[in-house]
Amino acid sequence: MRVLQIVVAAGLVACAHAQPAPESTAPQQPAARQAPPAPLPAAPPASTAQVASNPGPGPASIYFDYDSSTLKPGARSELDQFAQAIRTRPDLHVRIEGNCDERGTTEYNLALGQHRADAAKKYLERLGLDASRVTAVSNGNEKPRAPGHDEDSWRENRRDDLLPANDTVGMR
Repeated sequence: MRVLQIVVAAGLVACAHAQPAPESTAPQQPAARQAPPAPLPAAPPASTAQVASNPGPGPASIYFDYDSSTLKPGARSELDQFAQAIRTRPDLHVRIEGNCDERGTTEYNLALGQHRADAAKKYLERLGLDASRVTAVSNGNEKPRAPGHDEDSWRENRRDDLLPANDTVGMR
């Protein structure tokens, strides 16, 4: 009987201690998500009225004949319009990128692309655009617009791209 009393006492002591709750196998509810903070409003540019009334010119392209850096009449007309628009925005600079088709060596195409970009730059300067606002660089044949290997693609790739920008990074 003494043994029975000991076993019952031990059982009572064991039950008296708090047992951890068994883990539930039911899916738990996800914690409520908080909405992200609202973004701060963007600061308006210094000359908002000027930019809104005159956004300036967009990118433009002029085209060249094969193996030539001579400006064609259509190119001159495009440059006239571009210069007129860029004059009204003294904060804008222009990057002229000369491009070539895939024919010719890398060195030749880089030189021809530079001659094309320089021709457009000189024309813009003759129209009164300050030289410090214009940068002329050559891409050679590294940035073709048309991927083909035919006359239509080559014609599209013999061009200058006129890119207005309002910062002076890389401008000289």
